[in-house]
Amino acid sequence: MVSSRVQVSLIATGLLVLGLGLCLYKAVNLGFPLVPGEYRDVWTVESKVSFKPSKGDVVEVELKLPAMLAGWSNVDEYFASSGFGFSVIAPSRDNGFDARRARWTRQTLERPTTLYYKQQMYRAKQAKDLPDMPVLEVSPPLLENDRQAAMARLVDRLSQQSSDRESFTSLLLQEFLRQSPDQDSLFLLGSYQEGSLVVMMDVLAYKGIPAHQLRGIVLEDGRRRQTLSALIEIHNGEKWVVFDPQNANIGLPDNFFIWQRGDGAVLNVVGGRDSSLEFALVSNSLPVKTVVSMGQRSEQVDLLDFSVYALPVEQQGIFKGLLLIPVAALVVVLMRVLVGIRTSGTFMPVLIALAFIQTTLLVGLIIFLGLVGVGLWIRSYLSRLNLLLVSRVAAVIIVVILLMAVLAVISYRMGLDQALTVTFFPTVIIAWTIERMSILWEEEGGHEVLIQGSGSLLVAVLAYIAMSSQIVSHLTFNFPELMLSLLGVILLLGKYTGFRLSELYRFRDLASEQNFPQQKARSQPKKSKKKL
Repeated sequence: MVSSRVQVSLIATGLLVLGLGLCLYKAVNLGFPLVPGEYRDVWTVESKVSFKPSKGDVVEVELKLPAMLAGWSNVDEYFASSGFGFSVIAPSRDNGFDARRARWTRQTLERPTTLYYKQQMYRAKQAKDLPDMPVLEVSPPLLENDRQAAMARLVDRLSQQSSDRESFTSLLLQEFLRQSPDQDSLFLLGSYQEGSLVVMMDVLAYKGIPAHQLRGIVLEDGRRRQTLSALIEIHNGEKWVVFDPQNANIGLPDNFFIWQRGDGAVLNVVGGRDSSLEFALVSNSLPVKTVVSMGQRSEQVDLLDFSVYALPVEQQGIFKGLLLIPVAALVVVLMRVLVGIRTSGTFMPVLIALAFIQTTLLVGLIIFLGLVGVGLWIRSYLSRLNLLLVSRVAAVIIVVILLMAVLAVISYRMGLDQALTVTFFPTVIIAWTIERMSILWEEEGGHEVLIQGSGSLLVAVLAYIAMSSQIVSHLTFNFPELMLSLLGVILLLGKYTGFRLSELYRFRDLASEQNFPQQKARSQPKKSKKKL
């Protein structure tokens, strides 16, 4: 009968060889980079068109496709049109701008449907200047008398304070961004149901300034369910200039990908209702030739390639974070098995590290220590009221959530944006941590809570450092088969029965005492034998 140690050794060795072999195969044969930053960052953007059918109507869906502006280059694109007729309409002049359109058609449809368009692109060069386009004649907006009077007063006031079209637009955006606009601005904002952007466009049209919207996507890695954002582009008499209505900055932001330049609807759905357009994004450092060849691999290659690129982009963003958890688990195993650090729960440090990733380390430590300290203090007070354990813990969780809401409001007022990243996920983690420590306090006392809490925090910081490493994030996402090698290492560590580092330090005096009798025997002089 083969012993368990031999079985674990064989399984772990097989996992190590399999994971490293697949990793080398992808690096050598498929050209996947082993080091981040070796090649350009390739963005995968997946648009999702969802709608409900209207009974008995022919369905026709048109989605305007982006043009590669500001230095962007298209690598490849994919369309999902199961059961639909599909075609790509060649560029046509649309408000002075060329735009391709994807068209899905179907005779009848009975249930809600989702259509997908996925594009992969990279930024070939840094270029913020957009190509020139015709300047269309500006038509003043049709307004009611009260709106027109308020807009006339606003335009007159801003015209006196400005010197040209650019300065007028900048003052206009700053006016609507003020916490206390004047009465005319407040009236216009309240009389438009479409929002402040439509008000700005009407004011520019009333002034006679050629302007249109730049609709696009803010590039954030792992972002899901994102909708289109909008910038304002005006013609200053010589060239087109871009303004950000969110902060009145001039120029195209580096992380803004233009989807449509000009007015008009991006999505048109005929024979459907309740339509929506959402985007999911993920970024990856890959050679361009690798991305181009990803859709052309044979089935035999796909069997060996354990890549997550075949998943929808929304799921890719989720797995990009999930694949970091085994790295944090390895850190926990190393610190507990080899070092001997005691933690509150086996993988609580992993959850705390995940919360730190959302809040950054320094802000996360301050929030964690503050909320856990307050939570434990409230727990000690509630224990003197002789409440049941379940009620006491539930009360602590509610108080923690209220404290985090207060913290978010105070941070917003003080301009501390990092503290606003506290979301539902770290809220649950911190509340669950307080619950665990509260139960530990009941069973073992405050001293044990201090030891295990400090150990959990130390391991969580080390796990956060490992998970936030750029090369670790790159390897786990591009080479998920390395998780097999990590599993093999963890299995080998599971059979470790030697001393931990903390135990060697703890029993260091005992080791010196074991050597002391031998040293004492060598130091004593030998006694002479007496003759009988």
